[in-house]
Amino acid sequence: MGLQIEQHAGWVRLVLDRPEARNALNTALLAEIAAALTRLAEDAACRVAVLAGAGGHFAAGADIGEIEGKSAAEGAADPRKAHWAAIRAFPKPLLAEVDGFALGGGFELALMADIMVLGQSARLGLPETNLGLIPGAGGGQRLLALAGRARAARMVLTGEVIDAATARDWGIAAYLAEGDAGPLAADLAGKLAARAPLALMAAKRALVAGDEAGLALQAERAAFEALLDSADKAEGIRAFREKRKPEFRGA
Repeated sequence: MGLQIEQHAGWVRLVLDRPEARNALNTALLAEIAAALTRLAEDAACRVAVLAGAGGHFAAGADIGEIEGKSAAEGAADPRKAHWAAIRAFPKPLLAEVDGFALGGGFELALMADIMVLGQSARLGLPETNLGLIPGAGGGQRLLALAGRARAARMVLTGEVIDAATARDWGIAAYLAEGDAGPLAADLAGKLAARAPLALMAAKRALVAGDEAGLALQAERAAFEALLDSADKAEGIRAFREKRKPEFRGA
């Protein structure tokens, strides 16, 4: 359990393998992803990396148990921030192969990929406001850049989860498979691995620089950290565990 690494000709598939938790991104799994991508960045045999999930889901969010007792001070010193930064710094093409749930931190991980490939079962969302929180890894900002203000506000403020066809139509995902995402993602990874690697890395650098230059990533993170101390966050997580509607009081 954890992260499974599959070697292919010119590309590598990293499979999130916590099926009992729908591949929820706890700190240990996030660290494994970051470490693997850091190694692959220096591996000339790997020209493309693909992120996928085991058991029919990509990743159903962060690990609620880790967030539950985390304070704002702990959030500011959270090692997860370095792991997210390492993932975003991967210099080669990064694909997200998404089936099933990609929610919260799982959707944020998919949004860090250069190309998102969705299966028909994919369901994407940033439901953190249901817990009295907001996206903590830049998901709101990246969704804003892809889908525009109206659609990003709709998803972030209401916590709405959208289907695969909607995500494709809104410009969030580049590809929508006829069935599962795996075969299409593998075909695309193979084609990219045959292209000029230096050119692809240069193109990615330019695209990331242009895409993220105006994003308020630090402001979004600071707002997330401040909410960790709120009573509403504690109530939101209690309600989630008790399977009831939360009673938020704005404190």
